[in-house]
Amino acid sequence: MSETNSPQMPPPTPRNLNAAGRKLWDASTDPEAFEWAQHELAILEEACRTRDRIVQLDQAVASDGVMISSSQGSRVHPAIGESRQQRLALARLLYTLGIPPLEDDVLPKTAGVRGFYRGSATR
Repeated sequence: MSETNSPQMPPPTPRNLNAAGRKLWDASTDPEAFEWAQHELAILEEACRTRDRIVQLDQAVASDGVMISSSQGSRVHPAIGESRQQRLALARLLYTLGIPPLEDDVLPKTAGVRGFYRGSATR
């Protein structure tokens, strides 16, 4: 068997990914479907870690409730805003890689890049 016909091995899973991040990594690193450069793998790893953070933030809200007590009275849990920001970041990272979100991801629709960056987009 020649080297060109040998099956490609998927890149190793990054350390300390939780289930949500591993699910994205495994779905995105099938060597028959994807061929990633090193810089793209770094972006994919960050997307996986972002997906893990979203799950952790959602768990904090589920545990503590939408409203929390503070010295100024009740207020919205800060994890709600952070979760929204992480979802935006994940959507942008996935768009940069040109891959769709997983079915269980609830992400905003991306219309692509705007302004100066439009001409340099690889999509």
